[in-house]
Amino acid sequence: MKLKSDENITMNHKKIIRIMKKYNLYTKVRKRNPYKQIMKKTLEHRTFENKLNREFKQKDPYRIFGTDITYMFFNYKPAYLSIIKDIASKEVVSWELSRRIDMDLVLNTVNNAQNSKELEKTSLKGIMIHSDQGFHYTNPAYINMVKNLDMIQSMSRKGNCIDNAPVESFFGHMKDEIDYKNCKTFEELKYIVSEYMNYYNNERQQWDLKKMTPVQYRDHLLSRQ
Repeated sequence: MKLKSDENITMNHKKIIRIMKKYNLYTKVRKRNPYKQIMKKTLEHRTFENKLNREFKQKDPYRIFGTDITYMFFNYKPAYLSIIKDIASKEVVSWELSRRIDMDLVLNTVNNAQNSKELEKTSLKGIMIHSDQGFHYTNPAYINMVKNLDMIQSMSRKGNCIDNAPVESFFGHMKDEIDYKNCKTFEELKYIVSEYMNYYNNERQQWDLKKMTPVQYRDHLLSRQ
């Protein structure tokens, strides 16, 4: 439209796409989100009641987890980060980074939580895990895994991202604080994500946690039980 109105040049949009590909030109806005495309395919899967109901102020660690997926574009390529976050302490108890947004992404995230050093002394039994109504979390494979671990599944209301605000907030802070877009390789991206997870859990003090880090606050809460 701009070519026609400003330069009186008529050009087919397909030719413009070919020129963009030739010179590696990419738009910076309105990228298609593959995760949202997959979310539309949830009709045949099962949803669950919102048992968390925005009760984000919790005093007991390892009672309520939040989980979600975000995309991270690096070097014009997509990667997908899945995390599980403890609502009480804000600690990221598990995460998985992948080039593919398949079921292994969320299943491996749960496995990582189950096998984490921090959860060796306890189990996932009875822990509520809250998510959105995305394709992965309504998938029978995920539902069965959560059920077999005796966890309690909870879901945000449809189209209500505030229902999972603690995880959304973490993703926002992380993307503001690391230079992931300039990573050249997936390995480089994975390294800086790993470094940030360690920093966030063990070094990043927060006012809402009595000026403690998530791990310090977790231990503080556990000592009071």
